[in-house]
Amino acid sequence: MFDLIKSIPPTLKYEPVTIVAEGNFVIVHGRFSGFGAPVNWIAADILRIEDGLLVEHWDVIQDEATEEQSKSRAPMFGQTFPKNQ
Repeated sequence: MFDLIKSIPPTLKYEPVTIVAEGNFVIVHGRFSGFGAPVNWIAADILRIEDGLLVEHWDVIQDEATEEQSKSRAPMFGQTFPKNQ
């Protein structure tokens, strides 16, 4: 885990937009950018907390669709499409 954290580029940006909690579960929906991939990632991180400690983690990650790719013409994250993907 420490090696993973050390390998993260200083340009990485994470923007959480929605956080939902129920019982021992927390879901965080956000965008990762600036990590060297050709497109941003939209992610839902699902966490299980026990006695104040993170005990399980799952995630769902998808490339962020451009305006041209979006069937609904709505962005996947926030109110606008990113200018630079």
